Amino acid sequence: MGEEKVKKDLLNRLKTLKGHIGGIERMIEEDKDCIDILVQITAIKSSIDKVGQAIIEDYAHECIVSSMEEEEDVEEVIKETIKTILKFSK
Repeated sequence: MGEEKVKKDLLNRLKTLKGHIGGIERMIEEDKDCIDILVQITAIKSSIDKVGQAIIEDYAHECIVSSMEEEEDVEEVIKETIKTILKFSK
């Protein structure tokens, strides 16, 4: 994980997600409507996907740039990066 701003943003998003999960726990304990709980779960899933996308973007950038700087086989690094992205998107 490279840039400090990116890292701080991701940590803030994850802390927010923890809070939302705690909210869902409370909703279940308080027997809230299933629809309301599912809406919150959908929001959490979307937030988790955004965190994953940001991490993949940072990972791809770091891998490709470092391979160019170190004069590695950029094509191979790009193939591996694409495999990682595809695994995440399943």
